[in-house]
Amino acid sequence: MKQSKNEINLGEGSVGRLLLTLAVPSVIAQLVNLLYNLVDRIYIGHIPENGGVALTGLGLCFPILMIVTAFSGLIGYGGAPRVAIFMGKGKNDEAEEILGNCTMALIVIALILVVVLQFAAEPLLMLFGASDNTLPYALSYLNIYGKGTLFVMLTMGLNSFINTQGFSKVGMKTVLIGAVCNIILDPVFIFAFDMGVQGAALATVISQAISAVWVILFLTGKQTKLKIKTKYFKPKASVLLPVCALGVSPFIMNATESAINIAFNASLSRYGGDVAVGAMTVITSASQLCTMPISGICQGGQPVMSFNFGAGKKDRVKQAFRFQLTLCLSYTTIFWLLMMLVPGAVAGIFTSD
Repeated sequence: MKQSKNEINLGEGSVGRLLLTLAVPSVIAQLVNLLYNLVDRIYIGHIPENGGVALTGLGLCFPILMIVTAFSGLIGYGGAPRVAIFMGKGKNDEAEEILGNCTMALIVIALILVVVLQFAAEPLLMLFGASDNTLPYALSYLNIYGKGTLFVMLTMGLNSFINTQGFSKVGMKTVLIGAVCNIILDPVFIFAFDMGVQGAALATVISQAISAVWVILFLTGKQTKLKIKTKYFKPKASVLLPVCALGVSPFIMNATESAINIAFNASLSRYGGDVAVGAMTVITSASQLCTMPISGICQGGQPVMSFNFGAGKKDRVKQAFRFQLTLCLSYTTIFWLLMMLVPGAVAGIFTSD
């Protein structure tokens, strides 16, 4: 098969250079993906008069958004390494079957979450620490965001299958397209149309829908090596169980982070009030500046390690892991130093209160 100009040969060349080639676009994509969420918070936090309360209401939605991310990771981060392993073995038909099964799994899970969020949004938010002041803002955001869960999950879940084929620049464009749309639409809906929190949610859903269309068009087009094929939509336990076994680790990480946020918000709401919950929203936002780039580095290393594992090149797998570990330790150390020196400057980005 003729190699596409965007495709990278994962089994040859310098491991460090190869990992950087894949990691840099992935890190940029993660930072832009973070910008998706931060732009909402920055605009909402600076709404005249009630920006602080609105930001707190949005913060109460974080645990639910993390659960959506967790399920996307269960399928996307679980399926992508499996696909790369089979590609390394030269078994592209089996890889396409995994892609098809994962696509259907994302759709089914997303539809279930849409139904759950429509009927259980209010009691969940009350459980998470919403007050009479913040509940209307949280509900306004979640009612619209929940309806767009399908677009969110398809974008996040399927983009992993683009990156794992070596098309890291295409994967970066997926996020860039949505982020640019979101940055443009946010002020229009929030301020020009005076929709407030609902405007932020609507801008996010529309942007994710555009990204989802982009992902599906690529994975069904001529450029991709593996295509989404409806004949592989029928779920198979032999395909999905290994996917879930690999994806359960990132799923648990995101789910427990969601649980921690719930515990914090509920306790802070009781003992510190809305201001304390709003402060936690800022802290959570800042912490993502650390975790999202690290996720990008790991996404860049995953295709290299999985492909070479499937190809039986274990030395290259070890080299990739050591290089990735060095990058992660270096970044987290630099980030820690910056946050210790200038925490106030970061907090001031999100609110003028």
